[in-house]
Amino acid sequence: MQEFRLLSTSGILGYGFPEASLAAGLERRPDMIGVDGGSVDPGPHYLGSGKPFCSTMAIRRDLRLMLRAAVAQHIPMLIGTCGGAGGKPHLKLVVELVRDIAREEGLHFPMAVIHAEQSKADVVRWTREGRTRPLAHQPPLDPATVERAERIVGMMGPEPFVKALDDGAQVVLAGRSSDPAPWAAAAMRAQLPPAQSWYAGKMLECGATASVPKGHDCLLVTVRDDAVECEPLNSERRCTPLSVANHALHENASPIHHIEPGGLLDTEACRFEAVSDRTVRVSGMRWQPADTYTVKLEGVELAGYRAITICGTRDPLLIAGLDSFLASVRRNVEQKAADFGATPDRYRLVIRSYGHDGVMAEREPVREIRSHELGFVVEAVADEQEIANAVVAIARTNMLHTDFPGRLCREGNMAFPFSPSDIEVGAMYRFSVFHTVAPDDPLAMFPIEHERV
Repeated sequence: MQEFRLLSTSGILGYGFPEASLAAGLERRPDMIGVDGGSVDPGPHYLGSGKPFCSTMAIRRDLRLMLRAAVAQHIPMLIGTCGGAGGKPHLKLVVELVRDIAREEGLHFPMAVIHAEQSKADVVRWTREGRTRPLAHQPPLDPATVERAERIVGMMGPEPFVKALDDGAQVVLAGRSSDPAPWAAAAMRAQLPPAQSWYAGKMLECGATASVPKGHDCLLVTVRDDAVECEPLNSERRCTPLSVANHALHENASPIHHIEPGGLLDTEACRFEAVSDRTVRVSGMRWQPADTYTVKLEGVELAGYRAITICGTRDPLLIAGLDSFLASVRRNVEQKAADFGATPDRYRLVIRSYGHDGVMAEREPVREIRSHELGFVVEAVADEQEIANAVVAIARTNMLHTDFPGRLCREGNMAFPFSPSDIEVGAMYRFSVFHTVAPDDPLAMFPIEHERV
């Protein structure tokens, strides 16, 4: 095809978008509609717990509008990283929602479900065969780490999406995938070049955040042999050369080299030109195929159980002597917790001071406290929930009642916005698998199931 029009509804499935923007996009006769279903950005909890990080109500709303549009327009609908993290329970949730909506709306379509969760036996075998490599300063992967993992997913490229479409699917729901992969797949399947196809996906994965003002809204990208054109579908937004170039930098260690399954998108020579006051043309991108095709593995393991309490103060004397006050609190907690069996080796206590260094901690370059009030998030992490609850309770008491020089208020140092003041957060996870694997072929790790909905 000489051009291929791709429509993205939002940055994440469940973030929402104006119905008017979707309607404007459909008037442009897109060849495909899609949305990124998730991200690794919210951290390891969602992959470990199997829960989505957007509400089911919001996901259902977005899905309903997208399904209606895709069926009415007779175009494919592709979603990657379903349910937020792309594991088995996340994918199952979105599949069930799609089936429910189809029954309620009387919609009929062929659907493909692409699985991304990996068996531990396979990952151990790949490790022993020397196929895995560490990322982000991780140590080499070993069988013990794999066995401890709660869940491991592979991040698929465009090939499984192309296969699903080739086999007749109109709706494609996938587990964990590279964010741009669904759009890159649709464009490359239409015989557009990989460089332009991947760049289009890079723009579309976050919806209209490549526009100004930024927002979770619909974006249309037209892919051609030599360029892509980006246009927001809300009349209140516009793409500018600066906004599009800025967006191309996000979520990447390099400003010009974007590593994807199967190769590298090189944007060093990109040119950004305003086609109108709302549309930007980007050209000059290059695609470098990789010598070895690799797939990123993401896995998490249980790191303990968490409890928190939230409080704040505007006592000027406490704020002036904050470091010594918090040191006293820590000493008191260590002593009193040990009295009921919670020795320091059984828990970790973290006190985040917002208004001082709550965001950057020890990396905060501004050491002087310039606020008249401070907020505290007090966190206890332990191997058992009961210990975490007990430690945060004694920490809350000592934040409230620990003395400090010049103290005038004898009732309590802190204001607590909630009752109950202590919040049992539950299981917490950490990333333990952040590696690549070289599979036999790009489809080997991602089985596809077809059904008529």
